[in-house]
Amino acid sequence: MSQQTPDNRRGPASRGLQNDGGLAVRAAAARALAPVIAGKGSLAGLDDHQVVARDRALFKALCYGTCRTLPRLEALATKLLVKPFKARDADVQALLLLGIHQLLYLRIPAHAAVGETAGAARLLGKEWATRVLNGCLRRLQREAAELQAEVDRDPAVALLHPKWLLKALRQAWPDDWRAIAAANNEPGPMTLRVNRRHGDREAYIDRLAAAGLEGRLCLHAPDGITLETPCDVHALPGFDEGHVSVQDEAAQLATVLLGPALAPRPGARVLDACCAPGGKTAHLLEVFDIDMQAVDSDAERLARVEDALARLNLSARLAHGDATALDWWDGVPFEAILLDAPCSGTGVIRRHPDIKRLRRSSDITPLAALQARLLDNLWPLLRPGGTLLYATCSVLPEENSDQVDAFLARTPDAESTTPRDVAWGREAGAGRQLLPEIDSHDGFFYARLRKRSG
Repeated sequence: MSQQTPDNRRGPASRGLQNDGGLAVRAAAARALAPVIAGKGSLAGLDDHQVVARDRALFKALCYGTCRTLPRLEALATKLLVKPFKARDADVQALLLLGIHQLLYLRIPAHAAVGETAGAARLLGKEWATRVLNGCLRRLQREAAELQAEVDRDPAVALLHPKWLLKALRQAWPDDWRAIAAANNEPGPMTLRVNRRHGDREAYIDRLAAAGLEGRLCLHAPDGITLETPCDVHALPGFDEGHVSVQDEAAQLATVLLGPALAPRPGARVLDACCAPGGKTAHLLEVFDIDMQAVDSDAERLARVEDALARLNLSARLAHGDATALDWWDGVPFEAILLDAPCSGTGVIRRHPDIKRLRRSSDITPLAALQARLLDNLWPLLRPGGTLLYATCSVLPEENSDQVDAFLARTPDAESTTPRDVAWGREAGAGRQLLPEIDSHDGFFYARLRKRSG
């Protein structure tokens, strides 16, 4: 990997950022990151309202960018510190990592990256740390190229991934693992799903242009548009009226794959198990005339499904329940089931970079066991001749091709109908795997299964 100085090394998340001159935004970012770095929190509930409006873009860039580049930042921090900070000073450690990230990746003047990051320690009630942070960051200014060359000898540092995950990617995708890592390290594009009930995506492209926004049609998802530059959702024409939603292209393919099972059956009973946050639920309701039952075990996330459906003026029967149980089911079988199973999230790391810190290799076996229980529990709810679509946002075979192959082996009345003649993804056992691609779709796996009638 080529080495660059702090003045010319730039990450894609830095485009358009300018120095805000504030200590508060750096202190707020340190507070938000401290539990993530400790492996005890995530960015899922990140609240940018804790900083003033003008600082929110920088706040998000600092939090997400630091998580995205964390392996290199931590390796450099170890080189810069005479001795590590104590556990109770995780917020100061976070400030150091934020400072390193600013110097190496953001278009912020070095004096601000150093001085205001160090100064933010005062807002954390730890003025003693200002001298330590200032010394570490000034040393990085002087020795950036040499220090990076040293730490990047470790592939896990150079590729910004934990060792266990790089090993898993290399085993699963020996020809693609480096490309997967590179895609994971770039922020994902902002992709839209146009609501067919309010017009087609070609007409919406024109609406975007009239609003000064540029987009291109997705190659594989018929309702998808990818924006050239992300924007606030409320700047999207018709967003508040339900004309458009934000959803990755790969996730939109669920509706395409279920089309043959639903298009000829108005009023078909459909189950969306593990439905939150509701993007696929809504897409199915936008495209098909169906009777939708949506289930999720997380009440807070289920409320987000309700909110999404309300904005889109759609309706479904929502149930707070565990899809490994049946206490929420009314006993009437379904024509189609979507199982978007809980998984490692290794296909969407670019959107959730804290996965690199929070996920462990020991998580995969329990997740695979849960996925198997979900498949076995939901299959009897499907009527003969019906379709179950199994989906994950993972790139690991244990959760995907291996999982489905094992299910088919133990389920005599199940057969794969996953299409082989599509232009997206690649064959993976009885399913189809999409790998994350820069400026394109996330990593995703699909397997379409039919219950034999006789």
